[in-house]
Amino acid sequence: MNLLLRLAATDSTEDAPANRILDAALAGFLDTGLRRTTMEEVARRAGVSRITVYRRFPRRDDLVEAVIMRELRGFLAAFDAVVSPLPTLEEQLVEGFVVTLRHVRGHPLLTRVLADEPDLLLPYLTVGAGPGLDLATDFLIERAARFGVPAEEAAPVAETCVRLALSFVLTPGGRVPLGEEEQARRFARSCLVPLLRRS
Repeated sequence: MNLLLRLAATDSTEDAPANRILDAALAGFLDTGLRRTTMEEVARRAGVSRITVYRRFPRRDDLVEAVIMRELRGFLAAFDAVVSPLPTLEEQLVEGFVVTLRHVRGHPLLTRVLADEPDLLLPYLTVGAGPGLDLATDFLIERAARFGVPAEEAAPVAETCVRLALSFVLTPGGRVPLGEEEQARRFARSCLVPLLRRS
């Protein structure tokens, strides 16, 4: 099954209480932050019992990770919509990097929590980033496969691109000028596209 179809299936609306819980958790995180949003508050916002919340998300960390993964799935769907019409893998890689930076800079949860509570979010983006890293890497490997690139060749480039994008998210600034989208395109053409040619 196509990865995007698998992503959609994972995020299906069949489990309405789970989706209400995730919506409520996201709203709580945006309103009061990760630290102050309790499981009880999430249950109240979702209109479900605490038992319902804990049945689906036994630990608070499970709930936070589920919200992050759902946001990542939404981002990958938006990414796919932008880059799919582009005719070459190189163009998709360049524009995908731009889309990633644009999305990250405008994402309300990421910007709020990185600004106010980075200590709570960083574990999910560093030592605990495995599930998201795997999902994003598999997504890029599948995109490369559409252009005939074997998975074993695409995997190192895909993972490098994901890790590089994550690094720019976690440590903005530095000497690489990426403030404007055309700067991001130039960087991607000069530093990321050559990785494809070496694979």
